Amino acid sequence: MTLLSVNNLGKAYRTYGSEWQRIASWFYLPVTPKEEHWVLRHISFSIRAGEAIGIVGQNGAGKSTLLKMITGTLQPTEGCVQLNGRIAAILELGMGFNPELTGRQNAYHAAGLMGFNAEQVGQVMGEIEAFAEIGEYFDEPVRTYSSGMQMRVAFSVATAFRPEILIVDEAMSVGDAYFQHKSFDRIREFQKQGTTLLIVSHDRGAIQTLCNRAILLERGTVIKDGNPEEVMDFYNAIIAEKENAKVEVRQLEDGSVQTCSGTGEASVESVGLYNAEGAPIEFVSVGEPVSLRIVVRISSDIPELVIGYMIKDRLGQPVFGTNTHHLGCKLETLRAGETLEYRFGFSANLGVGSYSVAVALHTADSHISCNYEWRDLALVFNVVNVSKEAFVGLAWIPPTVECRR
Repeated sequence: MTLLSVNNLGKAYRTYGSEWQRIASWFYLPVTPKEEHWVLRHISFSIRAGEAIGIVGQNGAGKSTLLKMITGTLQPTEGCVQLNGRIAAILELGMGFNPELTGRQNAYHAAGLMGFNAEQVGQVMGEIEAFAEIGEYFDEPVRTYSSGMQMRVAFSVATAFRPEILIVDEAMSVGDAYFQHKSFDRIREFQKQGTTLLIVSHDRGAIQTLCNRAILLERGTVIKDGNPEEVMDFYNAIIAEKENAKVEVRQLEDGSVQTCSGTGEASVESVGLYNAEGAPIEFVSVGEPVSLRIVVRISSDIPELVIGYMIKDRLGQPVFGTNTHHLGCKLETLRAGETLEYRFGFSANLGVGSYSVAVALHTADSHISCNYEWRDLALVFNVVNVSKEAFVGLAWIPPTVECRR
């Protein structure tokens, strides 16, 4: 069942030569605007019941504008939105709150706008107050609240009743870590019960943990829609893209999608994982000492080279990453035609599962500075437990135990 359908949605802000022309445009009379700026255009997608969708993109891509049109707080210039279910939305911080009213009064007001009567809201008001955890401030004017306290009340009200669709904007990034964890636990609980999630976030971990699909907006249009890891890799490449840089997407033999970007002055020729005897391996035992070998070719003279790698779990979330800048091993004044081999030795203190390695060639401490090449899924390997005690999780951290009576 399709809960949300967005069809050719667009939003333009227009300037008219006179106030009469603006008024005429309200009645759809043929008036040519003096200026026209499209924030979003030709946006189309649908969401089925139970899906979790992440909306990502750089600042100004149109993410918040899209959510406002979906929730009905902003009217589209063209296209339409079709909804089949009750929406709960947390958009701009404090949106819809009256600063002179108390948190309790605003809770009644906001829930009323969501379609609930005073009796229904009264039945859950105790739960709203308890979940927000702001104590006596719940009965104080909202103007006395910190941004984190506003977020607590807004989230508590929006999720007091389980919605068919929950929409969360970047306001979730406000506040303390404790409440963020608590909020995401409630979101996961709703997902298990069948709630559809639409979330905007710059947090790669949140998108890949909560979502089974991601949509990337760039300059007001959808440029990628698919697996969260693939979309976030492509998004990362766009962020790093500079003048004359390229972004390339490749289909690998196993069906996965690899994203490469960079200006090309230096490139990765090969990446391999080797055991203590120097033999290439694909399966690694928990705790086994290994060597990650990366061969780099220099195609143009460059003043500096830093190489970094990131180990990711099967969901694409970072497990460990470092680079030669932080390790005190960067090279300077490299010439075209040189070939370098880097060997990173470490013990695979990882949990059982599949992992990938991303590699970056750049200057300074980050690939954002000058990206020669960024390559996701440069290597995939598997960790198996051959000789260690049984454990769960992403890291092998064997403890000592002592028991006293």
